[in-house]
Amino acid sequence: MKISVFTLLFLTLLNANAFAQKADTLTIVCYNIHHGNPPAKPDVIDLDAIANVIALQKPDLVALQEVDVNINRSGKVDQAAYLAKKLNMYHYFAKAIDHDGGDYGVAVLSKFPIAAATTLKFSRIEGRKAEDRVLATVTVKLNSGKTIKFSSTHLDHVRNEKLRLIQVAEIIKQAEKETLPFIVAGDFNAKPSSATIKLLDQTFSRTCYDCGFTIPVVKPKETIDFITYQKNQKIEVLKHEVIQEHQASDHLPIAAKVVVK
Repeated sequence: MKISVFTLLFLTLLNANAFAQKADTLTIVCYNIHHGNPPAKPDVIDLDAIANVIALQKPDLVALQEVDVNINRSGKVDQAAYLAKKLNMYHYFAKAIDHDGGDYGVAVLSKFPIAAATTLKFSRIEGRKAEDRVLATVTVKLNSGKTIKFSSTHLDHVRNEKLRLIQVAEIIKQAEKETLPFIVAGDFNAKPSSATIKLLDQTFSRTCYDCGFTIPVVKPKETIDFITYQKNQKIEVLKHEVIQEHQASDHLPIAAKVVVK
């Protein structure tokens, strides 16, 4: 049976259109919000400033760190719920520690309904004083019908990397169990040249490799905030940027646009 050139062209366009419909373009934001406290205003909590920064990106998924829930210092507000409501998104909060009468940890905001959510509490080093840290993971179904997992985390902050290496190893162990596309964003408290990020890079790809600086908020000189995704996933990075907002928090937020094929 002969097929005309026009028929071949039509079928090619049809297949291309079907592929486009199956791909999801997502905007992801990662932001250490410093519990809504602008460094230049020690006695002020301004969650609306945080919400406005995020809203300008029109995000699909947001990873937040240093989030207060019902803590005295920030007015006993559920900050994850407040930001979700302001941004018309769903949310999941994962507690890391008790603090000042409430809970302190990380959160995920999602434009898509959250089908499932889990908190992984990282291991500790016996005898070492350190804050507990967690990985908050949500499962969401995208517009195409594909399902992915998205996580927010905040790793240990001290100079010695031993605990961060344990935490990254446990993220990798979690990734090895996943069958769905797995995206992890957060404040890793580690520079790109560190052993922590080198270990992470063995299993995850980052949305940037020549990354802009994210701290300190005034005259930034280090990069410690990243958006990553498990290797061998059909994910393409279209754009990564550091958002130049120098007032709302002590970190600059980052945003990436990716295609999940």
